[in-house]
Amino acid sequence: MHTTILRPLSLGGRSLSRPTARKTILSFSRLNSTTSKSSTKEAEAIAETAQRLSWPQYLTIRKSLGRWKLVSTVPSCILGFVGGAAYFSQLDTDPLKPILGIDPFFFYGLCTLGCLGMGYLVGPSIGTSLWRFSHRRILPQIDARDREFFHRIAKRRVDANLQSPTQPIPDYYGERIGSLHEYRQWLRDQAKYRRKALLPEHLD
Repeated sequence: MHTTILRPLSLGGRSLSRPTARKTILSFSRLNSTTSKSSTKEAEAIAETAQRLSWPQYLTIRKSLGRWKLVSTVPSCILGFVGGAAYFSQLDTDPLKPILGIDPFFFYGLCTLGCLGMGYLVGPSIGTSLWRFSHRRILPQIDARDREFFHRIAKRRVDANLQSPTQPIPDYYGERIGSLHEYRQWLRDQAKYRRKALLPEHLD
């Protein structure tokens, strides 16, 4: 009667029986499968991020940023003015004691207007933050288009050295561009301004 002896498998200097070796191979295969799935998901995410917005879509989204800023600025100004008026109106005021050489009522009025101005400055920042949060899924595409857009604006706008105090360059930063039609009109305005600045008005 022959006796069969199972020889242990060696892995990394250690002796493993066949069931242990099979478990090790299965764990390696599962690890490779999980790694391949994660790499596939990363590739899909990169491909999705690489997809660029069309220019009409980008300009429409960019134009909406101005509306978000305006909508946020109005309530910020109101809150700043109302908050400043409510605070300074409850302070004890002695008309006979000027503040920094200024009548107290006039001084508190200036401070209230300062609160209004603070709301005017903070409002656009709040609007921009809310706008970016609402478009958080496509922010990489928007940022990529922003870089390309500003590169085109800087390349095609009139040189700032040609600007005169009485005739500023129209929309130097392209802030009012919200469509392809407005972009073409901006190009025409830049070309017209450049011709007037470089060519004499009357040629002999």
